[in-house]
Amino acid sequence: MLSAKSLPLSSPLIKALKSPDANLTSKYYIGINKWSRKMYTNPSLSFQSSCRETSSEPVVVPESRSMSAQNRVDILSEALPCIQKFHGKTIVVKYGGAAMTSEALQAPVISDLVLLQNFGLRIVIVHGAGPEINQWLGRLGLKPKFGNGLHVTDATTMEVVAMVLGGKVNKHLVTLINKAGASAAGFAAGLSGMDDHLLTARPPSPNSGLLGFVGDIATGEPAVLRPLIDNGYIPVVASVAADKTGRLYIINADTVAGELAAALAAEKLILLTDVAGILEERDDPGSLVKEVDIEGARRMMNDEKIAGGMFQKVDCCVRSVAQGVRAASIIDGRVQHSLLLEFLTGGGAGTMITG
Repeated sequence: MLSAKSLPLSSPLIKALKSPDANLTSKYYIGINKWSRKMYTNPSLSFQSSCRETSSEPVVVPESRSMSAQNRVDILSEALPCIQKFHGKTIVVKYGGAAMTSEALQAPVISDLVLLQNFGLRIVIVHGAGPEINQWLGRLGLKPKFGNGLHVTDATTMEVVAMVLGGKVNKHLVTLINKAGASAAGFAAGLSGMDDHLLTARPPSPNSGLLGFVGDIATGEPAVLRPLIDNGYIPVVASVAADKTGRLYIINADTVAGELAAALAAEKLILLTDVAGILEERDDPGSLVKEVDIEGARRMMNDEKIAGGMFQKVDCCVRSVAQGVRAASIIDGRVQHSLLLEFLTGGGAGTMITG
C-alpha cells in the first residue's frame, strides 16, 4: 500500500502530465517502492510483486520546481509495463457506489476510463441506477417496498426502473464519456440487457415471490457487444433484461458484469464499490487482503469472514474467474483515480481475486 507521503496517481505530479506549464508549489515525496500485492491462499500471507520493481529509495521533488519534459516522460515510462500488459485486452467495469453518485468522484472515474481506452484497453461498462430509482419513485409519489430486508420491485416500480436505468442513467453516462473525449475511433454506446438478447432474465429462487421483478440471468449472448468493442466503442450496459416472455427484470449489476466478463473471455473484471476490498478481519481496515485465489476466497466465505453485501460481490468475482476471466478486482471507488492505481501500478487499489 502507498504510504501517506507516497505519490498516488491522483497527485499534482500526475495531473502535471496533462499540463506542460504546471508548477509544483510545495514539496512532494515520490515513494518509488517495490510494488507488491498481498497473496492470500491460506491463513499465512505472502507477497508477490507485479508489473515492475524499482528502488525503495524515496525521491524528493523540491518546492516551486517546474516539472520538466524529462520528468513527465520518466513517470509515464514507469507505467509502460502495465500498459503493455493490458493493451488490447477486454476489461469489464461495474460502475456504481459513491464513484457513481458523487460528482467529485464521477469526473475522475470517467476520465480514467477514457484514458485507459486510449491506452488500448477494450472497456465495457455495466451500471445500476444507484439512488436515482428511489428519487424518481419519490417524485411520482411511490414508496419503496421491502420484504425480509430485500427490495421488492412490483410492476409499477419496474416501469420506473426501466425508464430510469435504461434511459436517464444510461444516456447520462454515455454523454459524460463522449464529452470526456473517448477515442475518435469510437465513442460510448448505450445498451441494456434487452438489446439483441444480450441477457435473458429469469426470476431468482427461492425468494422470487418476495423480490417481485428482481431477477437473475438465465443466459447471456454478447454478440451485439463484439463489433462495438472491435471498432473502439465503449459499450455502456444497463442492468435490466427481459425473460423469454418479455417480462422485464432488474438484475444486480455486479452479477451482470461478472457474467458478461466470462462470456467475453475478459482479461479482468473490476467492481467499483464503497469499501477498500476484502478484509481478513471485518472490523479491521488495516487487514486488507490485496490478493487471494478463488480457493482462498471460498474459504473466507465459508468461514464467514465475508458476509453481507460483500458476499455477493466476492461470489460474483469467484464465478467469473472460475469461468475463465484472468482476474477480478474489488476496488475502492471512493479513492480518486482508483482505476489508474489498479491498472498502472503493481499495488492496485483493492483486492484482486485470481484463479
